[in-house]
Amino acid sequence: MDNISLLDKLEKQLLEKQEFVSLISSYTEKDAEYAAEKARAIAQSIYGKSVYIRGLIEVSNYCKNDCYYCGIRRSNLKCERYRLTKEDILECCEHGSQLGLHTFVLQGGEDLHYTCGEICDIVSSIKKLHPDCCVTLSIGEKSFEEYKAYREAGADRYLLRHETANEWHYSKLHPESMSLKNRMNCLLQLKELGYQTGAGMMIGTPFQTAEHLAEDMLYLGTLKPHMVGIGPFIPHKDTPFAKEKSGDVDLTVFLLSLSRIMLPHALIPATTALGTASGTGRERGILAGANVVMPNLSPMSVRKKYMLYDGKISTGSESADALKDLAKRMESIGYHIDLSRGDHADYKQ
Repeated sequence: MDNISLLDKLEKQLLEKQEFVSLISSYTEKDAEYAAEKARAIAQSIYGKSVYIRGLIEVSNYCKNDCYYCGIRRSNLKCERYRLTKEDILECCEHGSQLGLHTFVLQGGEDLHYTCGEICDIVSSIKKLHPDCCVTLSIGEKSFEEYKAYREAGADRYLLRHETANEWHYSKLHPESMSLKNRMNCLLQLKELGYQTGAGMMIGTPFQTAEHLAEDMLYLGTLKPHMVGIGPFIPHKDTPFAKEKSGDVDLTVFLLSLSRIMLPHALIPATTALGTASGTGRERGILAGANVVMPNLSPMSVRKKYMLYDGKISTGSESADALKDLAKRMESIGYHIDLSRGDHADYKQ
Protein backbone atom coordinates (compact mmCIF):
# COMPACT_ATOMS: atom_id res chain seq x y z
CA MET A 1 0.00 0.00 0.00
CA ASP A 2 1.44 3.43 -0.93
CA ASN A 3 1.72 6.28 1.57
CA ILE A 4 -1.29 8.21 0.26
CA SER A 5 -3.43 5.09 0.69
CA LEU A 6 -2.05 4.63 4.22
CA LEU A 7 -2.99 8.22 5.08
CA ASP A 8 -6.52 7.62 3.79
CA LYS A 9 -6.71 4.38 5.79
CA LEU A 10 -5.54 6.18 8.98
CA GLU A 11 -8.57 8.45 8.76
CA LYS A 12 -10.81 5.40 9.14
CA GLN A 13 -8.84 3.06 11.39
CA LEU A 14 -5.60 2.65 13.32
CA LEU A 15 -2.71 1.43 11.17
CA GLU A 16 -0.65 -1.65 11.97
CA LYS A 17 2.82 -1.04 13.41
CA GLN A 18 4.60 -1.94 10.18
CA GLU A 19 2.34 0.40 8.23
CA PHE A 20 3.30 3.27 10.55
CA VAL A 21 6.98 2.34 10.20
CA SER A 22 6.69 2.39 6.42
CA LEU A 23 4.85 5.71 6.42
CA ILE A 24 7.27 7.40 8.84
CA SER A 25 10.45 6.12 7.21
CA SER A 26 9.51 6.69 3.57
CA TYR A 27 7.19 9.72 3.40
CA THR A 28 7.92 12.34 0.75
CA GLU A 29 7.29 16.07 0.62
CA LYS A 30 4.18 15.32 -1.43
CA ASP A 31 2.97 12.88 1.25
CA ALA A 32 3.55 15.49 3.95
CA GLU A 33 1.58 18.11 2.00
CA TYR A 34 -1.28 15.64 1.52
CA ALA A 35 -1.25 14.76 5.24
CA ALA A 36 -1.21 18.43 6.26
CA GLU A 37 -4.10 19.24 3.92
CA LYS A 38 -6.14 16.33 5.27
CA ALA A 39 -5.30 17.17 8.91
CA ARG A 40 -6.10 20.84 8.40
CA ALA A 41 -9.49 20.01 6.90
CA ILE A 42 -10.29 17.68 9.81
CA ALA A 43 -9.32 20.29 12.43
CA GLN A 44 -11.34 23.00 10.67
CA SER A 45 -14.42 20.76 10.40
CA ILE A 46 -14.45 20.45 14.21
CA TYR A 47 -12.86 23.63 15.56
CA GLY A 48 -13.10 26.01 12.62
CA LYS A 49 -10.12 28.29 12.14
CA SER A 50 -9.71 28.95 15.86
CA VAL A 51 -6.29 28.79 17.50
CA TYR A 52 -6.84 28.42 21.23
CA ILE A 53 -4.51 30.44 23.45
CA ARG A 54 -3.27 29.06 26.77
CA GLY A 55 -1.33 31.20 29.23
CA LEU A 56 1.75 29.22 30.31
CA ILE A 57 3.06 29.79 33.85
CA GLU A 58 6.34 28.02 34.59
CA VAL A 59 6.01 27.64 38.34
CA SER A 60 9.36 26.06 39.23
CA ASN A 61 12.55 24.77 37.63
CA TYR A 62 13.47 22.56 40.58
CA CYS A 63 13.12 18.88 39.68
CA LYS A 64 13.75 15.65 41.56
CA ASN A 65 14.25 13.79 38.28
CA ASP A 66 17.41 13.48 36.22
CA CYS A 67 16.14 12.98 32.67
CA TYR A 68 19.15 12.97 30.34
CA TYR A 69 17.66 15.43 27.83
CA CYS A 70 16.36 18.11 30.19
CA GLY A 71 18.07 21.36 31.11
CA ILE A 72 16.42 21.51 34.55
CA ARG A 73 17.47 17.97 35.48
CA ARG A 74 18.52 17.52 39.09
CA SER A 75 22.22 17.06 38.23
CA ASN A 76 22.55 20.32 36.31
CA LEU A 77 24.38 22.44 38.86
CA LYS A 78 24.61 25.35 36.41
CA CYS A 79 20.85 25.81 36.39
CA GLU A 80 19.79 28.93 38.32
CA ARG A 81 16.84 27.64 40.31
CA TYR A 82 13.62 29.43 41.22
CA ARG A 83 10.09 28.67 42.33
CA LEU A 84 7.06 30.91 42.25
CA THR A 85 4.94 31.59 45.32
CA LYS A 86 1.18 31.28 45.35
CA GLU A 87 1.03 35.08 45.16
CA ASP A 88 3.33 35.09 42.12
CA ILE A 89 1.12 32.54 40.34
CA LEU A 90 -2.10 34.39 41.14
CA GLU A 91 -0.52 37.60 39.86
CA CYS A 92 0.34 35.85 36.57
CA CYS A 93 -3.26 34.63 36.28
CA GLU A 94 -4.61 38.12 36.96
CA HIS A 95 -2.34 39.51 34.25
CA GLY A 96 -3.52 36.77 31.88
CA SER A 97 -7.14 37.46 32.72
CA GLN A 98 -6.66 41.14 31.88
CA LEU A 99 -5.29 40.01 28.50
CA GLY A 100 -8.50 38.04 27.99
CA LEU A 101 -7.11 34.53 28.58
CA HIS A 102 -9.36 31.80 29.99
CA THR A 103 -6.88 28.92 30.33
CA PHE A 104 -3.83 28.89 32.61
CA VAL A 105 -1.24 26.11 32.34
CA LEU A 106 0.84 25.60 35.49
CA GLN A 107 3.96 23.76 34.38
CA GLY A 108 7.06 22.88 36.34
CA GLY A 109 9.67 20.34 37.24
CA GLU A 110 8.74 17.68 39.79
CA ASP A 111 9.38 20.00 42.71
CA LEU A 112 8.73 18.29 46.05
CA HIS A 113 8.65 21.70 47.79
CA TYR A 114 4.98 22.10 46.90
CA THR A 115 2.76 19.85 49.02
CA CYS A 116 -0.46 18.38 47.68
CA GLY A 117 -2.36 20.79 49.92
CA GLU A 118 -0.46 23.77 48.52
CA ILE A 119 -1.14 22.78 44.92
CA CYS A 120 -4.83 22.31 45.75
CA ASP A 121 -4.92 25.71 47.45
CA ILE A 122 -3.34 27.38 44.41
CA VAL A 123 -5.78 25.67 42.02
CA SER A 124 -8.86 26.46 44.10
CA SER A 125 -7.73 30.07 44.56
CA ILE A 126 -7.34 30.51 40.78
CA LYS A 127 -10.80 29.05 40.20
CA LYS A 128 -12.32 31.25 42.89
CA LEU A 129 -10.80 34.41 41.40
CA HIS A 130 -11.47 33.36 37.79
CA PRO A 131 -14.50 31.01 37.90
CA ASP A 132 -14.87 30.90 34.10
CA CYS A 133 -11.27 29.81 33.52
CA CYS A 134 -9.69 26.42 32.93
CA VAL A 135 -6.68 25.26 34.99
CA THR A 136 -4.22 22.85 33.42
CA LEU A 137 -1.49 21.20 35.48
CA SER A 138 1.77 19.83 34.11
CA ILE A 139 3.82 18.93 37.17
CA GLY A 140 4.73 15.31 36.56
CA GLU A 141 4.08 11.91 38.04
CA LYS A 142 2.01 11.93 41.24
CA SER A 143 -0.07 9.41 43.18
CA PHE A 144 -3.69 8.68 42.32
CA GLU A 145 -4.69 10.38 45.58
CA GLU A 146 -2.84 13.55 44.63
CA TYR A 147 -4.34 13.65 41.14
CA LYS A 148 -7.77 13.12 42.73
CA ALA A 149 -7.19 15.97 45.18
CA TYR A 150 -6.09 18.36 42.40
CA ARG A 151 -9.19 17.41 40.40
CA GLU A 152 -11.48 18.03 43.36
CA ALA A 153 -9.78 21.39 43.92
CA GLY A 154 -10.80 22.40 40.40
CA ALA A 155 -8.03 21.30 38.00
CA ASP A 156 -9.52 20.62 34.55
CA ARG A 157 -6.65 19.32 32.46
CA TYR A 158 -3.33 17.55 32.99
CA LEU A 159 -0.39 17.32 30.62
CA LEU A 160 2.04 14.42 31.02
CA ARG A 161 3.98 13.57 27.89
CA HIS A 162 4.89 9.90 27.74
CA GLU A 163 8.06 10.88 25.73
CA THR A 164 8.42 7.41 24.17
CA ALA A 165 6.23 4.30 24.25
CA ASN A 166 9.18 1.91 23.91
CA GLU A 167 10.56 0.63 27.22
CA TRP A 168 14.14 0.20 25.95
CA HIS A 169 14.14 3.71 24.46
CA TYR A 170 12.63 5.12 27.67
CA SER A 171 15.55 3.65 29.63
CA LYS A 172 17.99 5.44 27.31
CA LEU A 173 16.39 8.81 28.08
CA HIS A 174 15.76 8.43 31.81
CA PRO A 175 17.55 7.11 34.91
CA GLU A 176 16.63 3.74 36.46
CA SER A 177 14.51 5.48 39.10
CA MET A 178 11.91 6.29 36.43
CA SER A 179 9.74 3.79 34.56
CA LEU A 180 7.56 3.90 31.46
CA LYS A 181 5.06 1.62 33.20
CA ASN A 182 4.49 4.21 35.93
CA ARG A 183 4.22 7.04 33.40
CA MET A 184 1.57 5.16 31.43
CA ASN A 185 -0.26 4.21 34.63
CA CYS A 186 -0.40 7.88 35.60
CA LEU A 187 -1.99 8.73 32.25
CA LEU A 188 -4.66 6.08 32.74
CA GLN A 189 -5.40 7.41 36.23
CA LEU A 190 -5.75 10.96 34.91
CA LYS A 191 -8.28 9.83 32.31
CA GLU A 192 -10.14 7.81 34.95
CA LEU A 193 -10.44 10.91 37.14
CA GLY A 194 -12.04 12.89 34.33
CA TYR A 195 -9.18 15.17 33.39
CA GLN A 196 -8.80 16.33 29.83
CA THR A 197 -5.55 14.40 29.56
CA GLY A 198 -2.50 15.15 27.42
CA ALA A 199 0.29 12.82 26.30
CA GLY A 200 2.94 13.20 23.60
CA MET A 201 6.55 12.74 22.64
CA MET A 202 9.74 14.39 21.42
CA ILE A 203 10.83 13.76 17.86
CA GLY A 204 14.47 13.01 17.17
CA THR A 205 15.69 12.08 20.63
CA PRO A 206 18.89 10.03 20.75
CA PHE A 207 18.42 6.32 19.92
CA GLN A 208 14.94 6.93 18.45
CA THR A 209 13.95 4.87 15.40
CA ALA A 210 10.95 4.77 13.06
CA GLU A 211 9.85 1.66 14.97
CA HIS A 212 9.79 3.65 18.22
CA LEU A 213 7.74 6.40 16.60
CA ALA A 214 5.34 3.79 15.24
CA GLU A 215 4.89 2.51 18.79
CA ASP A 216 4.22 6.08 19.93
CA MET A 217 1.48 6.46 17.35
CA LEU A 218 -0.08 3.12 18.31
CA TYR A 219 0.00 4.13 21.97
CA LEU A 220 -1.68 7.47 21.25
CA GLY A 221 -4.26 5.72 19.09
CA THR A 222 -5.09 3.34 21.93
CA LEU A 223 -4.92 5.85 24.83
CA LYS A 224 -6.93 8.46 22.91
CA PRO A 225 -5.70 11.45 24.93
CA HIS A 226 -7.61 14.72 24.73
CA MET A 227 -4.35 16.59 24.03
CA VAL A 228 -1.25 15.57 22.07
CA GLY A 229 2.01 17.47 22.52
CA ILE A 230 4.63 16.79 19.86
CA GLY A 231 7.81 18.79 19.49
CA PRO A 232 11.33 18.32 18.15
CA PHE A 233 14.13 17.30 20.49
CA ILE A 234 16.51 20.23 21.04
CA PRO A 235 19.70 19.56 23.02
CA HIS A 236 20.74 21.50 26.11
CA LYS A 237 24.42 22.29 26.60
CA ASP A 238 24.50 21.13 30.23
CA THR A 239 23.05 17.64 29.73
CA PRO A 240 24.49 14.26 28.65
CA PHE A 241 22.90 14.85 25.23
CA ALA A 242 24.60 18.23 24.69
CA LYS A 243 26.31 17.17 21.47
CA GLU A 244 23.35 15.32 19.94
CA LYS A 245 21.65 16.83 16.91
CA SER A 246 18.19 18.38 17.08
CA GLY A 247 15.08 16.58 15.91
CA ASP A 248 13.85 17.09 12.37
CA VAL A 249 11.21 19.81 12.01
CA ASP A 250 9.68 18.29 8.87
CA LEU A 251 9.20 14.91 10.58
CA THR A 252 7.74 16.64 13.64
CA VAL A 253 5.18 18.47 11.52
CA PHE A 254 4.32 15.26 9.62
CA LEU A 255 3.69 13.37 12.87
CA LEU A 256 1.56 16.25 14.08
CA SER A 257 -0.59 15.77 10.96
CA LEU A 258 -0.79 12.02 11.57
CA SER A 259 -1.95 12.68 15.12
CA ARG A 260 -4.75 14.97 13.91
CA ILE A 261 -5.88 12.45 11.29
CA MET A 262 -5.84 9.66 13.88
CA LEU A 263 -7.41 11.70 16.73
CA PRO A 264 -9.72 14.22 15.01
CA HIS A 265 -11.02 15.90 18.18
CA ALA A 266 -7.65 16.25 19.95
CA LEU A 267 -6.32 19.59 21.13
CA ILE A 268 -2.87 19.76 19.56
CA PRO A 269 -0.42 22.58 20.30
CA ALA A 270 2.06 24.08 17.90
CA THR A 271 4.71 23.81 20.61
CA THR A 272 7.30 26.28 21.86
CA ALA A 273 9.99 23.78 20.82
CA LEU A 274 8.63 23.82 17.26
CA GLY A 275 8.70 27.63 17.31
CA THR A 276 12.26 27.53 18.66
CA ALA A 277 13.48 25.04 16.04
CA SER A 278 11.97 27.03 13.18
CA GLY A 279 11.04 30.70 13.00
CA THR A 280 7.76 29.77 11.32
CA GLY A 281 7.36 26.55 13.29
CA ARG A 282 4.13 27.57 14.97
CA GLU A 283 2.54 28.61 11.70
CA ARG A 284 3.64 25.35 10.09
CA GLY A 285 2.18 23.46 13.02
CA ILE A 286 -1.22 25.15 12.69
CA LEU A 287 -1.27 24.53 8.93
CA ALA A 288 -0.50 20.86 9.63
CA GLY A 289 -3.46 20.39 11.97
CA ALA A 290 -2.52 21.95 15.32
CA ASN A 291 -5.02 24.28 17.00
CA VAL A 292 -3.38 25.47 20.26
CA VAL A 293 -0.59 27.92 21.10
CA MET A 294 0.74 28.47 24.63
CA PRO A 295 2.38 31.89 25.01
CA ASN A 296 4.38 32.56 28.15
CA LEU A 297 2.77 34.29 31.15
CA SER A 298 5.63 33.65 33.59
CA PRO A 299 7.26 36.65 35.28
CA MET A 300 9.93 38.13 32.99
CA SER A 301 12.52 37.65 35.74
CA VAL A 302 12.32 33.83 35.50
CA ARG A 303 11.59 33.12 31.84
CA LYS A 304 15.22 32.61 30.87
CA LYS A 305 15.73 30.26 33.83
CA TYR A 306 13.19 27.68 32.63
CA MET A 307 15.46 26.33 29.91
CA LEU A 308 14.51 22.77 29.11
CA TYR A 309 16.64 23.06 25.95
CA ASP A 310 18.99 25.63 24.42
CA GLY A 311 17.66 28.74 22.70
CA LYS A 312 14.10 28.47 24.02
CA ILE A 313 11.98 31.41 22.92
CA SER A 314 10.43 33.20 25.88
CA THR A 315 10.16 36.96 25.50
CA GLY A 316 9.19 37.80 21.91
CA SER A 317 6.01 37.19 19.93
CA GLU A 318 5.49 33.90 21.81
CA SER A 319 5.01 35.87 25.03
CA ALA A 320 1.46 36.42 26.25
CA ASP A 321 2.26 40.14 26.34
CA ALA A 322 2.46 40.10 22.55
CA LEU A 323 -0.98 38.71 21.75
CA LYS A 324 -1.53 41.32 19.02
CA ASP A 325 1.57 40.12 17.21
CA LEU A 326 0.54 36.49 17.67
CA ALA A 327 -2.91 37.36 16.33
CA LYS A 328 -1.35 38.92 13.23
CA ARG A 329 0.83 35.87 12.66
CA MET A 330 -2.19 33.59 12.85
CA GLU A 331 -4.23 35.91 10.60
CA SER A 332 -1.43 35.81 8.03
CA ILE A 333 -2.17 32.10 7.51
CA GLY A 334 -5.96 32.49 7.60
CA TYR A 335 -6.61 31.72 11.27
CA HIS A 336 -7.70 33.72 14.32
CA ILE A 337 -6.80 33.45 17.98
CA ASP A 338 -9.53 32.31 20.36
CA LEU A 339 -9.24 33.32 24.02
CA SER A 340 -12.04 31.07 25.30
CA ARG A 341 -11.42 27.93 27.40
CA GLY A 342 -11.17 25.96 24.17
CA ASP A 343 -12.22 22.58 25.56
CA HIS A 344 -11.95 19.24 23.78
CA ALA A 345 -14.94 18.87 21.47
CA ASP A 346 -16.28 15.86 23.40
CA TYR A 347 -15.79 17.39 26.86
CA LYS A 348 -18.83 18.00 29.02
CA GLN A 349 -18.34 20.33 32.01
